[in-house]
Amino acid sequence: MSGNAPSVGDYTPQELMVVCAARAIRDGEVVFVGMRLPLIAFALAKRTHAPNAVGLFENGLVRDTPARELLLTMGDAPNILGAEWATRTGALMGLLAQGWASLGFVGAAEVDRYGNLNTSYIGDRHHPQTKLPGSGGAADIASLSQRLAIIMSHERKRFPERVSYITSPGYGKGGAWRREVGLPRGGPHVVITTLAVLGFASDTHEMELQSWRPDSSAEEVRAQTGWDLRVAPDARETIPPTADELRIIREIDPDGFWTR
Repeated sequence: MSGNAPSVGDYTPQELMVVCAARAIRDGEVVFVGMRLPLIAFALAKRTHAPNAVGLFENGLVRDTPARELLLTMGDAPNILGAEWATRTGALMGLLAQGWASLGFVGAAEVDRYGNLNTSYIGDRHHPQTKLPGSGGAADIASLSQRLAIIMSHERKRFPERVSYITSPGYGKGGAWRREVGLPRGGPHVVITTLAVLGFASDTHEMELQSWRPDSSAEEVRAQTGWDLRVAPDARETIPPTADELRIIREIDPDGFWTR
């Protein structure tokens, strides 16, 4: 393997994240894909267990078949070539509002115990320590997708008990919060990080540890989380990538631009 990224056995943490993201995609689903690792995850799912999945891309593209070349931006020519539908971002958001997106991928600077996401600022809103780019379409995706998948690095400072600002809603204060505020569907389904895969309890909607990277541990994940993270009763090591999954990922991203 080239590059300086840490490896886990014969794969990188980013490659494991791609595999976990692909596993979240079910056959026949409409997926709001997102940049970076979700691009590769969608292509991997299409070539393995979800050949009938359809991808929505934030710049107004709908694709049944992933682009042949690695994408560095959504607007790259290979992503436009062969698209089923080349429209406007507003039209894609209309599909979201109608409930067409089975699964949406987003990232964030912070996520809290109930899956609320912050991409606005860190610290006091009047004098923030750090200004962030804002929502883009993330709040729409988090509000309107049937399920939400969150992909991000796992560091204690990025997993506070309560985010500085809710840019994109998760489960608010927990429990029935989404229904109470009028969000008609969805909510966070999975958080895929550099250390772990986390889900949400069906009753309280509090985040819980489902699996950890094979060279990590539940203790390390909990130490890198800013609250007393629950551990699911059936939590275990994350299932590693298969040789076939790694082969496909490396065919898609041969130089490891996104994955190493």
